[in-house]
Amino acid sequence: MPSREERLILTGQLGDVMKESATAALSYVRSNAIALGLPANVFEGQNVHIHVPAGAIPKDGPSAGVTMVTVLVSLASGRKVRSDVAMTGEITLRGKVMPIGGIKEKVLAAYRSGIRTIIMPRKNEMDLMEDLPKELREQMTFVFATEIRQVLDAALEPVSERSEKPAAESNGTTRPRRRKGEKAAAKA
Repeated sequence: MPSREERLILTGQLGDVMKESATAALSYVRSNAIALGLPANVFEGQNVHIHVPAGAIPKDGPSAGVTMVTVLVSLASGRKVRSDVAMTGEITLRGKVMPIGGIKEKVLAAYRSGIRTIIMPRKNEMDLMEDLPKELREQMTFVFATEIRQVLDAALEPVSERSEKPAAESNGTTRPRRRKGEKAAAKA
């Protein structure tokens, strides 16, 4: 959303740790924009609103940072997030992927949802070997990441000619092209 001030707006039932993850994710994307192939002024003069639907369960815990960075890079670049992957992990301000808890539960939830590719911290690899049966592990593909670039390479669809160049706005800044569904929503 264009704005005179730049704010991060978080809505949904998020605990303090997830709010910190969102703040770190936005800071990482802004400070590494050029290295990520984004305009240097990414999200400049804009409010960024992240909404995590509440459902019935408040969400908290340090395991959403990689997902939030992925979504922000997707938004800024126009590259879609692959629908056949799940991911978990926390990030540092330098882009390192940190280990998290609850690996078994997260992998089982992805499996039950039909997802067979999971991106997770490299430091959680041993948890996976100890907690999940070999038969289940053999049916899935795991991408172990130590830095956010590995997550983005595995989670985002390849760059297409359409999403390579963001659209220019009248004030000289750039923004990603809108996807089909976003165009329809904007007209409504």
